[in-house]
Amino acid sequence: MQEKINTPRRRVLAAAGAAAAWAGMSTVARADSTEPAAQSNPQPVSDVKPLPDYAKWKDANSLIVHSANTIETQRGAVGSSVITPLNRLFIRNNVSPPPAGITDNPDAWQINIEGVRKPHTFTLAQLKDMGLQALPMVLQCSGNGRAYFPHKPGGTQWTVGAAGCVIFTGVPIATLVEALGGVQDGMVYMTGTGGEEIPAGLDPNSVRVERSVPLEAMKDAILAWEVNGEPLPLAHGGPLRLIVPGYTGVNNVKYVKQLAFTKAQSPASIQQNSYRFSAVGEKGGPQHESIWEMPPKSWITSPSSPDTSLKAGPVVIGGVAMGGMDSPSKIEVSIDGGKSWQEARFVGPDLGKYAWRQFAFTADLKPGRYNLASRTTNAAGQTQPAERAENNRGYNNNSWQDHMVEINVTS
Repeated sequence: MQEKINTPRRRVLAAAGAAAAWAGMSTVARADSTEPAAQSNPQPVSDVKPLPDYAKWKDANSLIVHSANTIETQRGAVGSSVITPLNRLFIRNNVSPPPAGITDNPDAWQINIEGVRKPHTFTLAQLKDMGLQALPMVLQCSGNGRAYFPHKPGGTQWTVGAAGCVIFTGVPIATLVEALGGVQDGMVYMTGTGGEEIPAGLDPNSVRVERSVPLEAMKDAILAWEVNGEPLPLAHGGPLRLIVPGYTGVNNVKYVKQLAFTKAQSPASIQQNSYRFSAVGEKGGPQHESIWEMPPKSWITSPSSPDTSLKAGPVVIGGVAMGGMDSPSKIEVSIDGGKSWQEARFVGPDLGKYAWRQFAFTADLKPGRYNLASRTTNAAGQTQPAERAENNRGYNNNSWQDHMVEINVTS
């Protein structure tokens, strides 16, 4: 079942590393409902929560720790890189991670492939002989931007920092499925099951992280064992993670131990009830649209704070723009809260339709207060809206109004 790889593994990883280097130069408990509100600015030293043991290697000065399972990147900490450094990348776990020992011998990790004509169990080492692809993409929590909803939905009050742009490396799922004889007839969904431990006595479906996405998502999906050229750490789903580009973070199942092609969506609560687009005040259920694809979105990362004070004169306004399921094709900036718009320019490399683009705009600002905003349009013609799409849990907020930054310019 081995496939010849047209691009040698070292060349793919070298390309990923070069992109990152270029960018650098220019107890199981739900973590959904009890998190404190996020801060737009760094927290006072006395209020800063420590990083959990599995994420001690992260750059604490660039992060906001909401809880052991929810850690946000500060707005200005993405820097001027296309690729988000791993030590600044956000963390979101729906349940506590498995023991750290699962990454000690990653090649021994096993995954079952079901719903194909020749079901099979692979070790990670075997997957590495099946094919290889480096996939630059935006990884974003479904609740990124939740803090801006006026009804204050339950869950972590993310602002903009539950997102990053990284390069995952692994085997294309389409290649794997072809080697196993194809998907069985009648299958509608691709379902990934995470490897978190489920304590005895609990209904597995009440806590299991198992997500189903439409079968068509398989065409660009991979099973990844590396990120930004490094072995996938526990904090980001190592040793093996299901990666579905263009889809919100929860659909990119961590510690994936089974990939199944199914006729129905997973019976797990996280699929049936959570991550559903329901009206404010209405509990989510199977009758509501599932949170799958990401919409186009952008936000300003520099200047990064409402308390920013700048001297009058030329000011470079920078940020990031993502197109969701299509490439971002246009970016505009407003310095007057959306009353007027001027086209900005994309800067840095274009890493593909699922990655974000950096943008820059230089404005000659006189003394005063300014509301800075950005909005993007993707290749499909979808433009980032002014208003958020109201929903009970605060998902998929791509409102440009919500993501504005106020600055003060002095003489």
